[in-house]
Amino acid sequence: MARRTPLNDAHRALGARMVDFAGWDMPVQYTSVIAEHEAVRNHVGLFDVSHMGEVEFTGPGALETVNALISNDLARISDGQAVYAGLLNEQGGFVDDIVAYRFSPERILICVNASNRDKDFAWMKEHARGVTPVDRGDDFAQIAVQGPKAAGLVQRLTKTDTSKIGTYRFAEGEVAGVGAIISRTGYTGEDGFELYCAPGDAVALWNALLTEGQQDGVKACGLASRDSLRTEMKYALYGNDIDDSHTALEAGLGWIVKLDKAGFIGKDALVAQKAAGVKRKLVGFELTGPGIPRHGYPIHKEGKPVGEVTSGTMGPTVKKPIGIGYVPAELAAEGSTFDVEIRGRAVPAVVVKTPFHKKP
Repeated sequence: MARRTPLNDAHRALGARMVDFAGWDMPVQYTSVIAEHEAVRNHVGLFDVSHMGEVEFTGPGALETVNALISNDLARISDGQAVYAGLLNEQGGFVDDIVAYRFSPERILICVNASNRDKDFAWMKEHARGVTPVDRGDDFAQIAVQGPKAAGLVQRLTKTDTSKIGTYRFAEGEVAGVGAIISRTGYTGEDGFELYCAPGDAVALWNALLTEGQQDGVKACGLASRDSLRTEMKYALYGNDIDDSHTALEAGLGWIVKLDKAGFIGKDALVAQKAAGVKRKLVGFELTGPGIPRHGYPIHKEGKPVGEVTSGTMGPTVKKPIGIGYVPAELAAEGSTFDVEIRGRAVPAVVVKTPFHKKP
């Protein structure tokens, strides 16, 4: 039976269409995917992301222990900051992509993808040298408040000065009387916060945000709009755009890899790959013919298979059929062309600069 977040009944009361996602009973949409997408781009949307997992490292040496597991560098940031990073295998491929929160050198909290919760925790337990990780996944609910009006909404419900919480920074405080980690992070390309709270407080926080947000045009948003929003930004989705067989350099995520940092898992493979040259790259493209690219569709050049689509949609904001996929490095430059096979038809596509959605 699928697991349920603390907000499951709230979703059903709002008429959400529920689906199984990574073993969780989650809302895919409430009203219309496009309306939810546009609410986030223009107003504010709420997402239940309580299915995500959390792993905590506490005690002397916590920072050093985590730093040896992740591609980014916690030593380069300050307390109250977070980094986006990869957990990599020895070949430089992704075990997962994560966000690591530095509360102090002796307390690091890692947020992992829902589909990888058990795998990631087992991997961290196996590879951690020093501090032992603790699975905190059942100790947190998480609500993402995203959109240009998100900051105003959250500010009206907290005494914490959110203007002092910059991007990839966080603070501990109260929102709507609920103790929360207030993190200026997200997966939509818009300003906003991810609020971590105790599971027992999730319904009160959700309802307060929905009620207070009415003046902002708030909408509850499901997984489908979360996916279209992130696709328009070319944000990678684990299992689609990144996995254990594609490296951070191939995925265009070299910026989350600090090769000058002391040894971390996967470093040697990435150093070698960088020296040899990256042979395939993850690109964003637009179709110039009719159709919508979808995950798994083949990419051809002059009739020969050269790659495949990893994500695709009709972008609700950009109003174009857009996709993400791996192609040989020689086809990765902006303006390069190839075909996407859609139901037996070769539909022309062109590589474009990303993100697809650029703020005015």
